[in-house]
Amino acid sequence: MLFPRQSKRTPAQSRRSTCWSHTARRTVHRVFALLLSVFVVSCSAGKESGSTAMGGIAPVFSARGLGGDTVSLAALRGKVVVLNEWATWCEPCRDELPQLQALHLQYASKGLVMIGVSVDAAGSGADVRDFAREHGMTYPIWLDPDKEFALKFLTMGVPVTFLVDRTGTIRFRKIGALAIGDTTLASAIRAALGS
Repeated sequence: MLFPRQSKRTPAQSRRSTCWSHTARRTVHRVFALLLSVFVVSCSAGKESGSTAMGGIAPVFSARGLGGDTVSLAALRGKVVVLNEWATWCEPCRDELPQLQALHLQYASKGLVMIGVSVDAAGSGADVRDFAREHGMTYPIWLDPDKEFALKFLTMGVPVTFLVDRTGTIRFRKIGALAIGDTTLASAIRAALGS
């Protein structure tokens, strides 16, 4: 036989197949519309609504400190803040810690606040504290096991670093680890501090 036999489908089977196809298309259209609306809103957000783009106002963000206290970015308004999202299990995060610690030591007396935002799992505060002690991290660590930082700052993966100036405006953003010898963050800190 040269041609394969066509399978005969009942009208009910054809309708089910068509319905599924129609449902799938409708779902794809809805997802596309949602993504498009998110894109449009983020592009038109401007400075007032918490855009994570350079020059946008940093989103509202709060977390828990290692001591269990509630901490927030809003409480630091008027200061130059570096927010570094990281995790104890992240090798590139470990690699950049000496640079972040050095920047903290160099600029803390001039008004810089360095914050490490740990995305380690809930209940790992003691592990994070031990890790920070072992690696000589003397700047504040905020615990964010629910990954609110990632949701609000639109990040995927760690490490990610933001510099927020005294007005709450994002002046620097780095996705991935700072390379050894990279001076872009130090330059942005100096510019934000006015030194």
